Amino acid sequence: MNTPQTIYAWAQSRAIIDIGSNTVRLVVYGGPPRAPVTLLNEKVTAKLGKHVAETGKLSDKAVASVLAALRRYKALLDLAGVPRVDVVATAAARDASNGREFLEQIRQIGFEPRLLSGVEEAETSATGVLGAFPEASGIVGDLGGGSLELVDVADGGTSHGVSLPLGSLRLPALRAKGDRVFVREIGRMLAKADWVAEPGVTLYLVGGSMRALARAMMVRLDWPLEDTHGFALDAAEALKLARLLARRGQALKPVEGVSTSRLASIPDAAALLAVLLQRLEPGRVVFSSWGLREGVLFGSLSHEAQREDPLLAGVMAFVAPLAVDEALVSAAVRWMVDAVPFAGTPAGRAALALCLAAGRVEPNLRRDLPRDWGLRKRWVGVDNAGRAMLAAALRASVGKGEGDAQWTRLAPAEHLAEARAVGLAARLCRRLSAGSLAVIEATRLEAQGGALRVAGRVPGLVGEGSSRDLKELAQHLAQFAG
Repeated sequence: MNTPQTIYAWAQSRAIIDIGSNTVRLVVYGGPPRAPVTLLNEKVTAKLGKHVAETGKLSDKAVASVLAALRRYKALLDLAGVPRVDVVATAAARDASNGREFLEQIRQIGFEPRLLSGVEEAETSATGVLGAFPEASGIVGDLGGGSLELVDVADGGTSHGVSLPLGSLRLPALRAKGDRVFVREIGRMLAKADWVAEPGVTLYLVGGSMRALARAMMVRLDWPLEDTHGFALDAAEALKLARLLARRGQALKPVEGVSTSRLASIPDAAALLAVLLQRLEPGRVVFSSWGLREGVLFGSLSHEAQREDPLLAGVMAFVAPLAVDEALVSAAVRWMVDAVPFAGTPAGRAALALCLAAGRVEPNLRRDLPRDWGLRKRWVGVDNAGRAMLAAALRASVGKGEGDAQWTRLAPAEHLAEARAVGLAARLCRRLSAGSLAVIEATRLEAQGGALRVAGRVPGLVGEGSSRDLKELAQHLAQFAG
């Protein structure tokens, strides 16, 4: 079982240093390998690729900034005892005429940087998307500072990766030539790379500028979620918003969660997305916070570990400090699955684990759990609908009411009803058993002829509160069935 000590122990962590064209970033991961917890996420905006785009060389100032950051990272990681560190360098170091000398300076600090080719960068980012969305199928587009990577994903694998010189640091100069030239140049690059796509597939978007664009879109739509990971739109709506945000000369209002530098990149990222949507003709877009760094992490896992459900792995690690473990969740699933079949699915099991943990939170803090655990916590392996279902289950588990009407924008009403059934059953299970594994295993919830009852060794066990919970669950299931 994961404990707070194992989840947050630096001695059992792994670090990824990503030397990109815009930033050099250190991320230290702990927790379960399939659903890692971020212990540290630190970056320095050195803009290595800006000088490369202009002169073909890395500037002395940018190099000095990166090397200073790397010296700090090295000292920090050594003192903390992080056992494994992966250092990857991408477009700026790859394209610069003095890139080899730069990498040698990094080696002198004590790191062993791996220079990714354009194809390797594309495939690694796509691997990260597959880690976050195991069933991903379509195209991954990763917009970095120096390049845009495109790669096909299907059946758990990647293919046909290309890297195009369309990074966020290069886009302003290209757009300055005019919209017609901008569109024509992107088309030319795609044709030269012999890159075409099957219309109607999903386009997964990765990179800091794309996440900033997603946040701006969410604000425009008054979206009920804040986290951009898993934010999905149909292609027509995405194109409409991209064209709106790409307009020249507009002063974008500050967007919560978006830095000033990222805010400035939104119009160019939007213009690029508009062209990609027209050229590639996807059916929808999905934004992913997992990309290159997570691809390095996920790609190193065993096949068995990769096949684990990331949502369930993340949830079980999250609830472990509240003494909710596999045995308790499995017993609760068996207790209710006859009446609430959704509890037996991976998504239902994850929702149930959160609902059981909610009962061990201070009562005055429970009201915000549907929002904080369901909608705001960054889970992987779950989409917009899945987040709303987690929130609906938690709402039924800890409070009254059907939940936020906005949630129906994220998930169909029947899916929310399934999740609510899990939450109501979890509340009944908690109250009846006081969270005791022995009591749960000695009883069960039965559905017979449209009626519910608690069976097993239960003389006197069903009290006033659990009677009310049983009645509310029965009414909900009857309405759901009808």
